[in-house]
Amino acid sequence: MARLPSRRELTDRINQLERDIKIVSAAAAAGYGARAIGGAGTASRIGAAALGPLARASPQLALADLLIRQDESIPFRVGEEAFDAVEALASGVEARARREGLPIAGRPAVSKTKRRKTTKFSKAISAGMKTVKASNSYGPKGKINNAKKAFTAVTKTASKINKGAKIAKSGITRKIGLAVKRILK
Repeated sequence: MARLPSRRELTDRINQLERDIKIVSAAAAAGYGARAIGGAGTASRIGAAALGPLARASPQLALADLLIRQDESIPFRVGEEAFDAVEALASGVEARARREGLPIAGRPAVSKTKRRKTTKFSKAISAGMKTVKASNSYGPKGKINNAKKAFTAVTKTASKINKGAKIAKSGITRKIGLAVKRILK
């Protein structure tokens, strides 16, 4: 399985692509990229041999080659490389925007939902269920055989204590009541 690039490598690559795009756009603004979109017969007039292997390696070298030769076929190839670079950059920028929660292409950013605070009653129910699980009333210790009955007993006991009722004298409801009262006091 191929190794995925690290976050730092991706950031470095995106920064490199941004620099490459600036260079190519500067050349286009200077008039060298007039045929970057691909005029008729640009690549066919001068064969692939006209573009050296170094110029194919990066847009900067292609631009330098363009300035030296003043050749019409090179801007076309630089344009192709630039489109690939822009496509890669766009996917990286979109991923970065999604990660940081920024709007993408007119769509509003999705706000992260704030985690709700757990209520005292829920904490009391949790404490009561832990007590039930620790006892052997609804099955062996560490296991609850009839969870629905156990949950009913815990919620009814917690509700009564929340309203101010007294704790039961004995049995599992007393144990539940004591655990719940510690939270709801």
